[in-house]
Amino acid sequence: MHTFGLTGGIGSGKSAAAHYFAELGVPILDADEIARVVVEPGSAALASIAQTFGAEFILANGTLDRRRLRERIFSDSVAREWLETLLHPLIREVVKEALKTPCTAPYRLLMAPLLLETGMDQLVEGVIVVDLPEALQLQRALARDQCSEATLRQIMQAQMSRAARLARANFCLDNSQSPTELQDAVKHLHTQLLALVEKNRT
Repeated sequence: MHTFGLTGGIGSGKSAAAHYFAELGVPILDADEIARVVVEPGSAALASIAQTFGAEFILANGTLDRRRLRERIFSDSVAREWLETLLHPLIREVVKEALKTPCTAPYRLLMAPLLLETGMDQLVEGVIVVDLPEALQLQRALARDQCSEATLRQIMQAQMSRAARLARANFCLDNSQSPTELQDAVKHLHTQLLALVEKNRT
């Protein structure tokens, strides 16, 4: 089964690109969804987070207050490193198990914001980066996320730089224009990937 990684900085449009791929019949494995699963109520990871950061990081329904935790870890590098040390190995193991599941599609995507930072690019055959200028990235993230500009800038600073991300890309999707243009770019790349997969079969 052929797997390609889909990544990009916060606000880059990874989810939109994944949606367009899914419309073309491409299965999507979302590392963000897996990140939510490993901290579900009753999990050892959630208990560790509550013990380390305090009960106020758990909502009344027993789930993790992700917004509050995000604001905390991106203003405290020691806290962020602790959380990454806890969660990234758990997420990686679930991803590795999920990638063992057979799939009838020609290829699938592993969508992960930290695909390159966590070394999960080693689990895929190629890296697709959704790219746009950083000023536009910040503007779109501010319009979408309910957090401050200062927090978003800290998140962007903690992530791999745009230049470094592009240097590691095998394929790039320009998302600096309209949603329609991103959709067209996804269709074009989909055709390329299908041809690449078919070529590897022969």
